[in-house]
Order: sequence, then C-alpha cells, then structure tokens
Amino acid sequence: MFAFLRPLIFRLDPERAHGLTLAALKRLPLPAAPAPDPLLETRFAGLTLPSPIGLAAGFDKDAMVWRAMLRLGFGSVEVGSLTPRPQAGNPRPRIFRLEEDAAVINRLGFNNGGLAAALPRLAAHPRLGVNVGANKDSADRVADYVAGVRAVRDRAAWITLNISSPNTPGLRGLQGDELERLLRECGAARGDAGPPLFLKVAPDLDGEQIAHIADTALASTVAALIVGNTTLARPGTLRSRHAGEAGGLSGAPLFGPSTAILRAFAGRLRGRLPLVGVGGVASAEQAYAKIRAGASMVQLYSAMVYEGPGLPSRLNAGLAALLRRDGFAGAGEAVGADL
Repeated sequence: MFAFLRPLIFRLDPERAHGLTLAALKRLPLPAAPAPDPLLETRFAGLTLPSPIGLAAGFDKDAMVWRAMLRLGFGSVEVGSLTPRPQAGNPRPRIFRLEEDAAVINRLGFNNGGLAAALPRLAAHPRLGVNVGANKDSADRVADYVAGVRAVRDRAAWITLNISSPNTPGLRGLQGDELERLLRECGAARGDAGPPLFLKVAPDLDGEQIAHIADTALASTVAALIVGNTTLARPGTLRSRHAGEAGGLSGAPLFGPSTAILRAFAGRLRGRLPLVGVGGVASAEQAYAKIRAGASMVQLYSAMVYEGPGLPSRLNAGLAALLRRDGFAGAGEAVGADL
C-alpha cells in the first residue's frame, strides 16, 4: 500500500505530508504489528524494551501519535523536542526531501506547542521517552532544560536533553563549557526517583569534544548518550538539487559518519555508559551494525519517509534473524561485538 501511495505523498510539500500523516495516525484504527521476537528484548539504563528498534524524536514533536507508533512495532518512541514555551520555529519551507540520496534536510527549529500543551497527552508508559529543548529566545537555556525535566519527570520512561540540534543558533555550545552545569542542574531537577536522563549529542564532533562529553557525562547522573543528531556536513556524494539547503542532514548519507562517531564514543566509554545509535538506519543490517558498534538501542526517523509504516516490523524480524545467525542469545550480547 505504501509503495502505491508514496508517489502521491511525495507530490506534497514534505511538512504538509507529515501533517497529514499525523492526522491519519490519530484517526485510523491501526492493527497491531506482530510482537517482536523475544530474542530482541533489550535492557539498559533501567529500561526493559521488547526491541532495540526505537522511533527517534522529531516525528511526533507534540506527543500526538506515540501510541500508534508503538502499535507499528517500535520497541520505544521518543517524542519532542518540547520547549517550555510554544514556538513556531523557522520560516517555511524548512523540510526538503533529497530523494536521490534517501535523505532529508530540515531546519525546523524546535517548532512545537510547548510543554503545557503536550503534558495531557503524555503518560508514564515504560516505552515512552520525552525529548526536551530550549526556546530560541531564552535568556537562560540551562533553565529551560531544567523546566523541561521538572515538567515531564512523572510522565516519561526517560528524558532526553537535546543540546545538539543545528537549527537553534548557539544550542550546540552547550556541549562545551556549560555542559557540566547543565547536567548538574538537570540531575537535581530529575530527583532521586526520576526517570533516567539521556544526553543527545551531535555527529559533528572531533576527538577532543568526544572525550570532553564522555568524561563529563560519566561524572554526572546521565544514564545514556544518544549519538547523534542531524549533521551540518554535506558529503560530496549528494545528488539532490536540495543538497545545498541550510539545516541538518539526516538519512542514508549519515549512516557511515554517525556510526564512526558512535564507535569513537564506545571506545572512550568502554562500557561504562550505554549508547543509543542514531543516523541513517534503514535496514536490519544497519541496525545490527550500530549495535555491534556499541549501541544498546537504535533509533530512526528519516527512513520512515522512504520505507513506510511497515519498516519497524521488518527491522525486528531481520535483526532477530541476524542475531540467531551469529549465535547470540539476546540483543544485549551483540552490543559492542565489533569493538
């Protein structure tokens, strides 16, 4: 069905198409996907998930359809990014399909309805994570993250601090000197009984930055790192006429670079902190490569644009087959196998 509809969907502006997709997911009764193979059960950072295949933040910014996405077969869903106050984001057009490259460029800029509007749609579900960010015009961005943690700590299985979006000017600076303060104050806001804090970092990092982030995270209450966000890089292999658009690039071209950064973090951390691998995953083989490079969980989003709603079930089945082929008794056994 998706193969038939895709040419029609791709005639629409990408943001309009996404809006119609969310509307359909809210209204249409979805049959539940087959339960993931028990081999895929994943445990890390205090979470127990039926599959390591998760939906990344950005698809369901305002927590409208996370239950529907779980029914499609995702082991987990992360909603957001949510900011303390509503904001419209950057001017349109701000999403571009790079069809020849199976990629997307977006410069949305944390467009969302704000924390207060989303809270009634959240629930203390064991497979729901909430991604929080800072308002573009905030005078104190650390305070915005603290407000986000306080607001959702009773309605999230984990909370992600997204300090790596390239579409809010200066936001990535929080990965530097302010990181220690951010993690300290957000850890205090989480409290002793709150959900685990995850930190989402950029894929555009050098060795010194990786060492700084890894060591600062280890000295904090952060429970996992998400590696990584969209990239500002533009590989020379891009063919689409949209390749020069400003914003963060995601999709197929990001798989190699993001996996290399994931592997670098895994080498620095040496198993002392779990990792979530994100970037360019569209097949079971790619999800497996992320896991073998050190990821306890794998998240995706852009591949759904090109592969459709059946993708999470296909990844679950394919990943289970790969684990069995290589003699692993569970997904956790394969984490870091290539290191």
